[in-house]
Amino acid sequence: MTGTCTFCGIVAGEVPAEIVYSDEHVVAFLDISQATRGHTLVVPREHCRDLTDIGPDRAGLLMRGAVHTAGLLRRALEPGGMNIWHATGATAWQSVFHFHLHLVPRYAPDDLRQAWTHRELPLSSLTPVADQIRTAAEERPDES
Repeated sequence: MTGTCTFCGIVAGEVPAEIVYSDEHVVAFLDISQATRGHTLVVPREHCRDLTDIGPDRAGLLMRGAVHTAGLLRRALEPGGMNIWHATGATAWQSVFHFHLHLVPRYAPDDLRQAWTHRELPLSSLTPVADQIRTAAEERPDES
């Protein structure tokens, strides 16, 4: 997949990147578009498109690598906090279609804008969508 996927190219060493951590399952590298100092992407070595494609085992290994990398960022850069971000699908702003997590160190409450507006809804208004999700789980209980 290295011919068409930039992140596969980084994993293969064919595309230059500032790699800050790697193991047998993941590669973590600085995002070329730094939202904040130290903004890092964590990707699986094996190509998978998005959250619906990664599978639970690979996702667990990737999260382990993300937690380790977050610790490195915390020790090296001493941010006051950190956001973890993921997007699946173009509608959700995914721009590179190789699963990745963004680790974004935070140095001030206003160094990023919040991605959505919070508005509390009556609990009863959530019942129809919850029922729809539960029905999907009942129809295919073994599929994630």
